[in-house]
Amino acid sequence: MNIKDTPNSLRTGAGIAAKKPRSSNLELYRIICMLMIVAHHFVVNSGAFKTGGPILSDPMSVNSIYLTLFGAWGKTGINCFLMITGYFMCTSKITLRKFVKLIAQVYFYELIIYTILLIAGYETVSINRARFLVIPFWGFKDNFVSCFMGFWLTIPFLNILVRNMTKRQHELLLVLLLGFYTILGSIPTFYIGMEYIVWFGVIYLIASYIRLYPNKLFVKRSFWGYMTLVNVIIAMISIVGMQYVFGRWSFFVSDSNRFFAVTTAILSFLWFKNLNIRYSKVINAFGAGTFGVLLIHANSNAMRTWLWKDTVDVVGHYSLPIGSLIVYSIGVVFAVFVICNLIDQLRIYTIETWFFKWYDSKIATKAEGFIERIIR
Repeated sequence: MNIKDTPNSLRTGAGIAAKKPRSSNLELYRIICMLMIVAHHFVVNSGAFKTGGPILSDPMSVNSIYLTLFGAWGKTGINCFLMITGYFMCTSKITLRKFVKLIAQVYFYELIIYTILLIAGYETVSINRARFLVIPFWGFKDNFVSCFMGFWLTIPFLNILVRNMTKRQHELLLVLLLGFYTILGSIPTFYIGMEYIVWFGVIYLIASYIRLYPNKLFVKRSFWGYMTLVNVIIAMISIVGMQYVFGRWSFFVSDSNRFFAVTTAILSFLWFKNLNIRYSKVINAFGAGTFGVLLIHANSNAMRTWLWKDTVDVVGHYSLPIGSLIVYSIGVVFAVFVICNLIDQLRIYTIETWFFKWYDSKIATKAEGFIERIIR
């Protein structure tokens, strides 16, 4: 590989830089991504968008259009979340400790929330349910947490790939993959069998390209801000248009590989990456708890039933005056985010801290050495 084609961050040693606090601009972006996902679940997990539900029964009412636009960005939020992961992890070392941290968090919420909902009468005791508790990443079809854990294990190999490709090879691979998954995948009559672990790898390649090959265009903050705004407006027009023609929200944001789900993620990421936001302990703390928000509020079907159908009762509030519905929906999404985030921060500063004191003193050195030998 020619030295001029080597990623800039590797030439300068940026990939092995000393650990420093995460930038608050991208932590704020992480928070917004999770708010988009919670808003999406507010609509799609509540029954409001089911056949016979209020939105499909009257798709062009003001309340239906508002809720459709409010909840349309969940798959986009997943792409945004993966953009952050790819941007940071492509120059970082993946360790067993990081994966243990991830899987311990998943197991913790699986067991705790199952127990609470079982006592409350929302869960049942069965062999099938026990299977999912023992292996919470059972299946890799469309469950984000399962696919994210599977994808995480591929990151060391993706890093070998991106660090040994030339810039030209990286670009051609992106053109090929985005051509398959996004351009062809955004044609309604063209079938793409989505496999999320593979798709997360595509997003990872996009983010790693931005990180490894910086150029003047990538730092034009105002340009990316305007482009994001224009893109979102066009996407919203497409959503309402599809609602009018077909009675349901836009095909173009309905899955992570679709055109506006991809373009919105890339453009908004480049905008937030260049925002000048001073380091904020509050933003970074809430940013650190975002994955916990997902693990709590989207934990299981029983959790979805308790939260969105029985407690929040989105369908029951559908007929509110539009102003009240807007206040209610935004208030609920923020409340779910803040409460779940604070729960996760409590877990981080107690159970996770205690666990890793033991892990680092008893397990870490031998385990990390063993994994290093396997990978090599």
